[in-house]
Amino acid sequence: MAQLGGTPVLIMREGTERQRGRDAMQNNIAAAIVIAEAVRTSLGPMGMDKMLVDQFGDVVITNDGATILKEIDVQHPAAKMMVEVSKTQDSEVGDGTTTSVILAGELLKRAKKLLEQKIHPTVITEGFRKAADKAVEILYAISINSGIDDEEGLKNAAMTCMSSKIVSESKVKLAQICMDAIKAVAEKSEDGKWTADIEKVQIQKKEGDSIDDTSLIKGIILDKEVVSPGMPKSVSDAKILLLQSAIEIEKTEFDAKLQITSPEQIQQFLDEEEHMLRTMAEKVANSGAKVVICQKGIDDMAQHFLTKAGIMAVRRVKKSDIEKLAKATGGTIFTNLDDISNDKLGWAGLVEERKIMNDSWIFIEKCKDPKSVVILIRGGTELVIDEVERAIHDALCVVRDVVEDQKLVGGGGAPEIETAIQLRKYASTLGGREQLAVEIFADSLDIIPKTLAENAGLDQIDTLMKLRAAHQQGHKFAGTDLDTGDVVNDMAKIGVVEPTVVKVQAIKSSTEATSMILRIDDVIASAKSAGMPPGMPPGGMPPGMGGMGGMGGMGGMGGLPPGMM
Repeated sequence: MAQLGGTPVLIMREGTERQRGRDAMQNNIAAAIVIAEAVRTSLGPMGMDKMLVDQFGDVVITNDGATILKEIDVQHPAAKMMVEVSKTQDSEVGDGTTTSVILAGELLKRAKKLLEQKIHPTVITEGFRKAADKAVEILYAISINSGIDDEEGLKNAAMTCMSSKIVSESKVKLAQICMDAIKAVAEKSEDGKWTADIEKVQIQKKEGDSIDDTSLIKGIILDKEVVSPGMPKSVSDAKILLLQSAIEIEKTEFDAKLQITSPEQIQQFLDEEEHMLRTMAEKVANSGAKVVICQKGIDDMAQHFLTKAGIMAVRRVKKSDIEKLAKATGGTIFTNLDDISNDKLGWAGLVEERKIMNDSWIFIEKCKDPKSVVILIRGGTELVIDEVERAIHDALCVVRDVVEDQKLVGGGGAPEIETAIQLRKYASTLGGREQLAVEIFADSLDIIPKTLAENAGLDQIDTLMKLRAAHQQGHKFAGTDLDTGDVVNDMAKIGVVEPTVVKVQAIKSSTEATSMILRIDDVIASAKSAGMPPGMPPGGMPPGMGGMGGMGGMGGMGGLPPGMM
């Protein structure tokens, strides 16, 4: 509202709430730090899990940063930006979500001290940008080469990724499965670069057995049954026909009437229909196919003829599954029965219907060179299986990252310590206040090894001092053995490695989010709408953070439950 000649001028709707300058900045920084603290205890092999209960009572138990933040109902706009950081990290590289959020929170916490020293936010963000660029350069400089042929490196990266998950006891077997799956679907482009599409690795889940019974199927699993009980339930050395058209008589799209004047004509009509279906079945049988996978329907009469020919048939299979089958079996998808040729049929070593718990599934496996595979996850309960799926997804992404980027760094907080040490040297070459921002950035990187140590019950400061001493002596991958608390001079030698691109993306994501939050000096929250419950502040957000809301349904600062600070 402004005053003009004594008359009030309304600029914004009455009830609109506005925060400016330092208050707005501190409010946003505080909200972002709360989010970082929420996930901090879940970092590393000794990290704890979170139990998340939604409004319907559904339970999720996980320590995956992206899943935790996705499940929490975050209201504060700055906190939502932190959630976006984890989403970006997850979709881009699949791992390091907790790292990126913790790093963003620490950058903001330390930037707050610079703001209190009257250093302008633009100077801080420019210093952070320079530091991030230099950090990426340092990370690639200290990386070790790897790739699709480095089986040990791929497996170690997958095991490191899964060591902090519920599946850590079974990580050796699961890492092998993830590596084999990615190697199966990886393809080399003309310029010599490898690409691996995670979408080609299908994941099926079923309760029962244990995590150790999880298996890799070199082919496809269809959530279907054989159409007729008289058909064979298992076919070895199977030639497979992939069909998009129906094996039934097409109904006309327009109304048609048949005038029948005698019983013989009814019989002729039925005989002709039977003849057409028999012809269709004969075309399938003559092609040499032993298994028919059809995207559309198969008539009962046609099923009878296929059964007599000893052919296994499956109907109403999803288009996406048919396409995956084509990649797995090497077959062509036909749209017309007249076009079928024997040399374009797919092949699998075994096609078999099996009962898993109460469901019948069709396993198409032992394919020669499958470009589409399935991981069948088993586990005691649904909650366990869901967490195993998240762990396997992260491990698949990590193996893919190494195959595509071909770079690895040691784990256990080693790359962060090394990058921080080199950044401090770089800061001394800069002039002006940006030097302070770069030093703050370097100090912020220490939060990762400190958090790993804290979650393992070790002393943060002692651990940090030991690590710095080891790095100053030239051990670039010196990290902490969290079981013993000792410093290991080369984490890569004991098999603790991570893809360089995961660390690079964490630095990029956290720096960009931090810079955006620091540059906000004005928060304008719209007036509440008519449908808001009583007692809600303007902007429709629960109280707790200057009227800017925390997490829905949860009390405490920013709405987090006690103990998650």
